[in-house]
Amino acid sequence: MAKPSDRGDLQMTIFPPGRGPSRAVSFLADLSAPVLSLALAPLLNRVVEGLARKHPSIFDRLGPHTATGYVIDATNLPFALFLRPDPARPVLSAVARNSLPAHQALIRGSFDTLFELIDSDADGDAVFFSRDLVIEGNTEAVVSLRNALDDVDGSIAADAADLFGPPGRLALGFLRGRAGARNERTSS
Repeated sequence: MAKPSDRGDLQMTIFPPGRGPSRAVSFLADLSAPVLSLALAPLLNRVVEGLARKHPSIFDRLGPHTATGYVIDATNLPFALFLRPDPARPVLSAVARNSLPAHQALIRGSFDTLFELIDSDADGDAVFFSRDLVIEGNTEAVVSLRNALDDVDGSIAADAADLFGPPGRLALGFLRGRAGARNERTSS
């Protein structure tokens, strides 16, 4: 259900049954997030810096939202991601859900849903209205981010995988196969 916040932003805080983060995942995330954050830092830095070099037009499309802090919460992973798409110094880092950094927008959904969105395989509007995606905070910033990513030719996921060569492309193939199998099960 939508409700205005005290800042005038639209907030969507709907969790379909069984789609919110489980207590076990939250507990494990609290324990493992600092370790995962350190371990993932070099990989995430490589991704955000590589994508910034390959697609500088994303920053133009974001306009004033390059200073916006976004939390991207894949509910079935033991951590969330923090993104600040600053063209001078882009940031992408793993963060613990119990201590999120200051942010203006939050995007929450399953890893599969979020992956399909960045792999150009899902309609963002359909995902949002099916309640598979939760948006909180500055919805204008989220729409700007979505539009900037949609304007990229090809797949952001494929571009990120290419940064890691054959192992990255192998991982992308696995994730695409998994997404395809899931889509076949849901359409049957």
